[in-house]
Amino acid sequence: PNAGPSALAGRGCHKNYFNVSWQNDAFSEAAGAYLSAQGVGKVFLMAPNYPAGQDMMKGFKRFFSGEVTDEVYTKLGQTDYAAEIAQIRASDADQVYFFLPGGMGISFMKQFAGSGVDKPVAGPAFSFDQGILGAIGEAALGVKNTAHWSKDLDVPGNAEFVANFEAEYGRLPSLYAAQGYDTALLLMSAMDKANVSDADAFRAALKDADFQSVRGKFAFADNHHPIQDIYMREVVKEGDVVTNKLVGVAATDHTDVYGADCKM
Repeated sequence: PNAGPSALAGRGCHKNYFNVSWQNDAFSEAAGAYLSAQGVGKVFLMAPNYPAGQDMMKGFKRFFSGEVTDEVYTKLGQTDYAAEIAQIRASDADQVYFFLPGGMGISFMKQFAGSGVDKPVAGPAFSFDQGILGAIGEAALGVKNTAHWSKDLDVPGNAEFVANFEAEYGRLPSLYAAQGYDTALLLMSAMDKANVSDADAFRAALKDADFQSVRGKFAFADNHHPIQDIYMREVVKEGDVVTNKLVGVAATDHTDVYGADCKM
């Protein structure tokens, strides 16, 4: 899947449900830890008011050791952020951290960049991935974002994946393409080990996760959600292309907190 609701990582887990992407809190948990380590003391949080947005903010707060000065929940699908930007301007926060996927993030970043508010911005990769950056453009330069993959990650197979994708499609891959590629590798590795008609054997082969992930280390926790490193990236311009570069590791062997409630 392309998300990991907390309910499915915990009490709602199932033996036939495997998540190859992330649990919703993960990128924000890593960001909270990273910004704390960087000495950020006060942060302004913003997300849409729906379960994924709430998961993201809970995750950030779980690992952030500083003060949350403001926690704002916007309407899902909102495109005008003048009121929220005014709140950010008035806030004494050192940093803005937001989760606004898709068009919401595009609208916010363009408006924020033109507002003159001088506060650094960070977020999970969903507003700063390759497919989104083409629409945001230079308004996103300098923004740090957390992800489980980066195009310049130095692990076996990643450079080849990026080169082959770019040759085939004429553009850089997104993190969604990377995890889709990993999903295909996982399925092929399981099919090499077990017959798909034998559900128990195939399930066990999936759990083994015996493949070379383009994101680096990858394993499944007991709730069938990833154990993986989360990276910090920064939006930069390479030639004429706005893209991400790897800054460092935000969290090592990260897994979610909900697995303790999973009874499988």
